[in-house]
Amino acid sequence: MSTTQDTTAAMVADWWATSVSRMAPGVIELRGRPVQELIGTTGLTDMIWLMLRGDVPDRRQSALLEAALVAGVDHGPHAPSIAAARMAATCGIGLNNAVATGVNLLGDSHGGAGQQCVEVLTDICARQDAGADLDTAVGDALTAWRAHSRYVPGFGHRFHPVDPRRDPLLGLVDAAVRDGVVEGRHATAARAVEAALQRPGRRPVPMNIDGATAIIYAELGFPAPLARGLFVLSRSIGILAHAWEETQQGRRNKGPIPTGILPTYLGN
Repeated sequence: MSTTQDTTAAMVADWWATSVSRMAPGVIELRGRPVQELIGTTGLTDMIWLMLRGDVPDRRQSALLEAALVAGVDHGPHAPSIAAARMAATCGIGLNNAVATGVNLLGDSHGGAGQQCVEVLTDICARQDAGADLDTAVGDALTAWRAHSRYVPGFGHRFHPVDPRRDPLLGLVDAAVRDGVVEGRHATAARAVEAALQRPGRRPVPMNIDGATAIIYAELGFPAPLARGLFVLSRSIGILAHAWEETQQGRRNKGPIPTGILPTYLGN
């Protein structure tokens, strides 16, 4: 092969350069590990960690990540992502497209609170690193966040007075902190935010699942954008289950409301 051909081949090879996987005839390596050594020995949660981080978590880290993933799997067909997937499943587009329809609804307002909460907690910790005490760091971080949003991500819930997923997750975090598995700074910051949001005579604003899982993802060292990515992986399971169930019920072209109910007409 000529020098020019060598240079062109190298340019093409470098175009998709990656450390995630290596493929060659008879070879599949994921983060440098032969796939045949991973099959049957490595759980899915550990594979997620391996693919995103390049190493394998210890047992307690893996359990904490898995708890967060399990907690976020589903929240019923009234969740927009689930409802859209169920409707899509009746339109003849196949499960892959139905799941993609649901996943594509996981945006800033529905599905992004975990990422946003990690951003707030990271901001609080950064302010502490710069010399602020915890209360000042929390107050300044909340002020900065509220400059562009009235909602504090990870706190309060439109449906649950207290999110039933919150306490089990926080209990696991507290145990991990006691045992030195995670440091606990983000957990402390989140509880300080929760305290700052309470006002006498007003409805409590307790931490929800997005806050609890944000603590876990942040404590385990995942950057904020991956908090949303991990939630998408988790919720995809519920989306798939609902889409599959809908395909078994025989409906065609299911709309957002029963056919016997007509939308209110507002006039011109």
